[in-house]
Formats: sequence, structure tokens, C-alpha cells
Amino acid sequence: MKLFLGKFFLFLNLFFVSLFGDTQLIKKENSDSNTTLLVIGGIHGDEPGGYFAASILATHYKIHSKNLWIVPNLNQESILKNSRGIHGDMNRKFSQLAHNDKDKETVEEIKKIITQQNVSLVLNLHDGNGFYRKTDKGNIFNPNAWGQTCVIDQCNLSNQPFGDLNKIAADIKERINQKLIEEHHTFDVKNTNTKFDDEAMQLSLTYFAVTNNKPAFAIESSKNLPSLSQKVFYHLLAIEEFMNIMDISFERTFELSEQNLVTILDNYGNLNINNNIFIDLTNIKKFLSFIPIKSESNAFKFSNPLGSVVREGQNFVVYIGNKKVTTLSPQYFEMLEPCKKEKGFDVVIDGKKFSLDYASDFFVHDDFNITRKDGYRVNVIGYKATGQVEESGIAIKLQDFDRRFSMDVDGLVYRVEFYKNDEFCSMSKVHFRQDNEK
Repeated sequence: MKLFLGKFFLFLNLFFVSLFGDTQLIKKENSDSNTTLLVIGGIHGDEPGGYFAASILATHYKIHSKNLWIVPNLNQESILKNSRGIHGDMNRKFSQLAHNDKDKETVEEIKKIITQQNVSLVLNLHDGNGFYRKTDKGNIFNPNAWGQTCVIDQCNLSNQPFGDLNKIAADIKERINQKLIEEHHTFDVKNTNTKFDDEAMQLSLTYFAVTNNKPAFAIESSKNLPSLSQKVFYHLLAIEEFMNIMDISFERTFELSEQNLVTILDNYGNLNINNNIFIDLTNIKKFLSFIPIKSESNAFKFSNPLGSVVREGQNFVVYIGNKKVTTLSPQYFEMLEPCKKEKGFDVVIDGKKFSLDYASDFFVHDDFNITRKDGYRVNVIGYKATGQVEESGIAIKLQDFDRRFSMDVDGLVYRVEFYKNDEFCSMSKVHFRQDNEK
């Protein structure tokens, strides 16, 4: 059973997240123009280059002029299963669709988004097999391959500012080929001539778009590229060149390189549970036990738009895209709602006193001591106490912890939980700094 999928963003650039039914639509807009680029990732759940590129576009890019809309995870259920389509190929459902098809709601929602009046150009992101070549050069490099292409359904679309599809695709090809990681990664234009030559493509998202007078392209990185970071690199490179052609002014928070993308892809962001637990998902252990939550109606919110939580048996499994990040074993409590409005707690850190908010992180070199507060009980998870019910008023060092209870794989982050009248209030985290950290 799929649970609440939160959308929670903590980034420098502001954007608006709306829902068409269950479809996540991220809007980065300006008032200077109605020109809008729509980028869609994840129509095939086993093509992570596309949907991870879309998520980075959502979280690490700022748009200064015109508009960018992003649907990062169109086929979310298939992404979780790393399947092309658990209910069949969603990209073959844009012409006719049975009333009882399980993808029907999602397909109808994305159709409504595509046909919005101010959508000027549509990009559908894929990872395709092999490396497209116009002549046959073997099993990987041949005309039947889809990888490393800018795909168009036809050459032109009349009476549209970006209607010269063939010229735009050729321009994109030339721009990308100037920035290749390896020489054999070359891009080319693949025109499927859909109306006359390709019945399967007549059922696709891009053909639906062009038949509704919307310029549309598919970008296909190669599944034969050796890493996810390379797939994402070429998708972002293509998207940026489309934004340049459309005069969409943008900036990103990083230099576009394969190595920087490795770092970004390894950063899974944060998970907020019920606004009283915040978990950094990067470098997290694969299993965390006794996480205090409500027995029902929990709100899971992510800083990464690909985040989701799935109930598996008694546990809650956390995913970023198709990557299983951690499993949370719950312990159910009544939640003390007013706790969020009260003053936080005092703590002595390395001999200095600080006042901290609930559900905050604090950093320690030597030891920390939570000041006692009337009516509250402190539970320091993993602290090897002897016969103590309440763990405030105690100076605690890193060596006092059982490393099995750390939240991170390095054994440096531990939970500090606050209770009032046996109701859970909030969880803070203590981070022990290593000797070379300031």
C-alpha cells in the first residue's frame, strides 16, 4: 500500500508545487512571459536518467525569466518497482485507453497539463537502448537504437514559435556534441515520421502533444552509458540547450559535470515526519528501529521530489526514485501537538549553554548535557544508561553510546527524544564531530 507522498522543499529558489490529481507538477514561473517549457520524467519507471534529471532540475535550478514546469515522476508506481510499466507501457496510452486501465487517471492528468494554453514546448525524458547511428555498426550502434537521440515525430508544426522541430533538434544535437564526456556518446536526430511510418509512436505522449499543436521532443540518453550520473548529465545538457533556444534565463547551484552529479545523486535530502521528526537521508543506515509515529494519518514530506514511503508489512520503507534508502520500524505514540508551540530545551554543549528548538540538530565535540525540564522526559537512544528512566542532567560522550543505535553509517549521529506525560513531543539529533571538524 502506498502512503502519503509528501512534497516539502527547502531550497534557495522558490517554486510552486501543485497537484493534478496525484500528478506532481512543479512550477518555476516569472511574470515576464507566458512562454513555458514543460519537462516530464518517469513515464517509464526503469529509465532513471530521465526522472533523476528532472528532480535535479526542480531542486538545483533557478529560473530568472519565462517559465519552467516539471513533472519529475509521472509513473511513480513503476519507478518504485524499477519497471517500464507495471500496468503496461504508459507511453502507448495517449490515443485510446480502456476505462478501467489503471494508468487512465495519470494519463488524463498529464494530457490536461500538456494542453494548458501557456505550455510552449514539451520534453519527455527517456533512457533508450544502445547508441543511435544512421548506418548499422553492430548490436549497440545501429539505426534501431534509441540512445543518445533527440526524437521528433515530424519535421514541422505550423503556426508555433517553436514549430520547426527538425531545425531545433538539429541545433540541440550540435550543441550537445560539443560537450561530450566520451567521443562515442554523440547525439543525433531521430525522426520517427510517426503519422505515416510508426503506429506504435502514434500512441505516445509526444505525438499526442504535436497533434494538439504543442511542439514536443523526446530526449533519450543511452541505457548503455556506464553510470546514472552520465545519463543525468546528458539529460540536463539537453534541457539547458532547450532553455537557451527558448531564451529561458536560468542558473544552477553547481557546475555541470559528471563528478558533481555523482555527489548530488548521492544526497537524498531530508524527510520530515509529522513536523516533529527530521531525518537526513544521506549516509543513513539501512534500518532504523522504534521510530515514534502515529498509528495512522502520518505526514511524510521530502525535500527530494522523488521521495516516497511505502508500507511493507509492519515497516515503512523510504525510497528516493527507485532507490530503497532506509526502512523505518515504527513505535506508535500519541503525539503532543502543543509541544511545537512551546519553548525548546536548554543543553550544555562542550561546556557552553545553548537554547535550542525542538526537532533541531546540534553538534558536539566532547559531550552534551540536556537540562532538566519539569514535566518532560528525555530518552537518548543508544545511551548505555544503567537503571535510569530519565536521561537529562547527564553529561554524555560519544563513547557512552552503543553504535548499533546510530542513525548514520559512521556511528556519529544519535536520536534525542522528548516526551511529556508519555506522549511523544519531538526528536532532535546530536551529531558528534570528528577531530578534524570545526
